Amino acid sequence: MSYVDLAPSARELQDVRYLFTDIDDTLTTEGKLLPQTYEALWDLSRAGIAVVPVTGGSAGWCEHIVRAWPVAAVIGESGAYCVTRQDGEVVFDYWEDGALQGKRQRQHLQTIKELISQKNRTFRIAHDQVFRLADVAIDIQGHDPQDVDDLASSIRATGGMVAISSIHINTWIGDYNKRSMSERVLTGMFGVDPEETAAVTAFVGDSRNDAPMFGFIRNSFGVNNIIPVLSQLQYAPKWVSSQPAGLGFADIARTILNAAGAGSATSRQLLTEPAVMPARK
Repeated sequence: MSYVDLAPSARELQDVRYLFTDIDDTLTTEGKLLPQTYEALWDLSRAGIAVVPVTGGSAGWCEHIVRAWPVAAVIGESGAYCVTRQDGEVVFDYWEDGALQGKRQRQHLQTIKELISQKNRTFRIAHDQVFRLADVAIDIQGHDPQDVDDLASSIRATGGMVAISSIHINTWIGDYNKRSMSERVLTGMFGVDPEETAAVTAFVGDSRNDAPMFGFIRNSFGVNNIIPVLSQLQYAPKWVSSQPAGLGFADIARTILNAAGAGSATSRQLLTEPAVMPARK
């Protein structure tokens, strides 16, 4: 476990019980989930640390993850909804109303298609758009960064919200993002007192769309592949792993687990059961 410049101390991380994390190029490495990364997710869950992926990924992706991975919840499509598994059933909690968000998405998709057709014909709607419920995703891999930024500006001019990841422009209509839904999950689902958030949470990310989370969560980490975009972030991670993508996440997970094991007796008592989303009352 090594870090670029600064490294976290055990004292800073000893009370972390909720780990939020991006997925693409943070958990995944070249699109794959490495065995070391998947094992780290299980280690965290078995230690009682609730893992919540926060992604621009589609509803189809989130449905699979909450069923098959050892996570407590998944925040999908840049904060459009939170997905949990309760009594064996997958439940979507939308930021507003699922039907309203779906209507907005269909209208926005048509706007984006027309915009691309008129101005940016080399861009394509993401192949997983059919599995999305609230946003529109545009593939950006292989495109010049300036062209990506120009398209993002054009989308904002239409009234769309925009987040740029390592693989997509994600855009939607609605007043939410990764941070706002994460705050709702912490207080509304996990029952965390806002005054305790700084001590009990951590976040791992890799790209520009993770900036709101870096600004929200004090114990914030970047995997090494974030370095090329650090200068573009309004809020940057506090620590950066020397390892990229999924290997970086595994190192960060081990750092958090080591710190939790070294914490107070009260903290250690919490590390006894796999982390799950509390049942709705």
